[in-house]
Amino acid sequence: MENKDVQSEVKNETNASVEEQVTEEVKTEQTEDDNVTDINSKLEEKKVDDQIKDLQSKVEASEDKYKRLQAEYSNYIRRTQQEKETIGLFANEKIITELIPVIDNMERALDACPDKEEALYKGVDLVYKQLKDSLVKFGVEEIEAQDADFDPNVHMAVMQESIDGVEPNKVVMVLQKGYKLGTKVIRPTMVKVSC
Repeated sequence: MENKDVQSEVKNETNASVEEQVTEEVKTEQTEDDNVTDINSKLEEKKVDDQIKDLQSKVEASEDKYKRLQAEYSNYIRRTQQEKETIGLFANEKIITELIPVIDNMERALDACPDKEEALYKGVDLVYKQLKDSLVKFGVEEIEAQDADFDPNVHMAVMQESIDGVEPNKVVMVLQKGYKLGTKVIRPTMVKVSC
């Protein structure tokens, strides 16, 4: 009977050790499964984070591209508006340059008329003023030159004369009026300059 007890005890011990081994193996497998699960979840999180970062960079790039496009469009609108204004200002330049000699001839006719109270003089003077007012509406300006410093950009020196009491490079006489359209000189003023 003792033999049976010993066998039974050995069996129990064997069973206990087998159970311990099985329990340890199960725990090891669970730990390995937990580690694998942890690694897989971390990999998934990293993939999601990478996708989020990628999408954020794409959104930022799209926003930047949109802002640049919007700025380019604003610049385009501004340039187009400036070009329209410039074209509008200089569209009639050829006609204006043809009308300037007419103004010169009208001034000569007014200067040649001896009687300033005559009806013909008053009629020509009225037409002259209307023509000048019309040109001013289109941006034509007369270049002021009398007693001004000589400026080669707007004056054309036809004669030079040394005059006592007048400093050099001063306009002393306007021989023909000059005109500009905006900032562009259509015809320079012909002048006599002191030297």
